[in-house]
Amino acid sequence: MVKGYISLAEARAAQADRLAAAFDAIGGEVANAQKTGALSGPGPIFLGIGASFAASAAAVWTLRSRGINSFRLNAGEYPLPFPATSHPLIGVSQSGKSSETLAVFNSIDRSLRISVVNASESPIAAISAVNISLGALPDSYASTIGYTATIMALGMIAEAWDGGVIDPSWSAMATAVRTLEETLAERIGALVGQLRDAAYVDCAAVAPSIGSAEVGSLLLREIARLPSTGMSTRQYLHGAMESAGGGAHILFGDAREADLARTLARAGHETILVSPLAITGEKHLSHIPLPELSAAQRPILEAIVMQTLAVETAMARGLDPDAFVFEHNDTKVA
Repeated sequence: MVKGYISLAEARAAQADRLAAAFDAIGGEVANAQKTGALSGPGPIFLGIGASFAASAAAVWTLRSRGINSFRLNAGEYPLPFPATSHPLIGVSQSGKSSETLAVFNSIDRSLRISVVNASESPIAAISAVNISLGALPDSYASTIGYTATIMALGMIAEAWDGGVIDPSWSAMATAVRTLEETLAERIGALVGQLRDAAYVDCAAVAPSIGSAEVGSLLLREIARLPSTGMSTRQYLHGAMESAGGGAHILFGDAREADLARTLARAGHETILVSPLAITGEKHLSHIPLPELSAAQRPILEAIVMQTLAVETAMARGLDPDAFVFEHNDTKVA
């Protein structure tokens, strides 16, 4: 386990309770930022890398659904200085120390910098005009509560932007997480059986949940050391699925994803569908049911699914889910 982090087992066991507590704290921070006028004007550009980039996808979709133009950018793939813009940038970094996001922030005017971080005492928070903190939640190295709480914060920001209203149903998220955890615990053996010996895993998702496919593939690589790729369903249909064979598939979504799941399963490919639709499982196809939630909220439950699958698959493969192979000294600043 990396110094300063808690184990995945501890983080996952406490996740529902910590999300319940985070609802009031994060909701208060977002409401205060809204009152000051910080969450207004041209739609925000979300800036992050890794899991933080993935966490922004649902918020972008939510804003666009409200008619507000919004984007997300990988902080490590943009030339500096950042071009002149009227759009505020929301830097997403659970540690608050992501070197790429910090570099972009340092190249723009302070008035444009809004940050969402777990560690409020951090370099990114320190140079932001507005900081929304997750509350220094104890997190695992392969992020669990830090990721799901980030989705909550970004979803609330997207709902509150330009005079919007935060959905009160966020308060029920912890209960939904506990119910899903019980369902997964009952079925985990069969689900892991579909993944344990796979040569790779493809993750694909309906557009609002593309972050779930991205972070799902990241968790499978980080924790279970399974080669995995995440993309939108439409991208997957445009040629990527042609190489299916010897791997497994995890799909997040609705009717189109259900059709794709059946197509893959009936061709003999191990497939897991995560969806609120009522789907009957069949040979090679497992269905993990979700409740009907907004596009901003559903990715939290999808993340719970992927955390569980990645950890349990790692253990089935004889791996320590808290052990990492490589260390890098240039992804975080001191």
